[in-house]
Amino acid sequence: MLKYRRANLNDIDKLVELRKKQLIDEGLEPNIDIDKELSIFFRDKLSEGRLIQWLVEDNEETIACGAVIFYDFPPSYTNKNGKKAYIANMYTNENYRGQGIAKNLLSKLVEDVKLSGISKIWLAASEMGRPVYKKFGFKEADEYLELNITK
Repeated sequence: MLKYRRANLNDIDKLVELRKKQLIDEGLEPNIDIDKELSIFFRDKLSEGRLIQWLVEDNEETIACGAVIFYDFPPSYTNKNGKKAYIANMYTNENYRGQGIAKNLLSKLVEDVKLSGISKIWLAASEMGRPVYKKFGFKEADEYLELNITK
């Protein structure tokens, strides 16, 4: 039976490994060591309450995860409190895909966002994840542009 639970500071090593698996699954080459940076990120964001990360375990093995990161923006007429939620770190072990785990994780994350009083969630979906998010109800939107700064 699968167990869903919120990650805590004792799970940082797991979170680092899951994030690296997710990135490789998305086609990125592990050509640099990012363990220290990931550890700092997870420690800081979990401590600040700006990250809620869910883990899914099958016995002792962590087989899936998903997170929501909270950001503060200046309030606007379309977002009175300025807060936004971003879905990240969605990963399911390939042997467990197609069983509704990602949908269950999204449900938990959306509930966490609702409880925080935030009314809008955004994400950047991989090609593999796009159908899951669309089926859940996420819509295509060109909300932001990106600029890469070279050194």
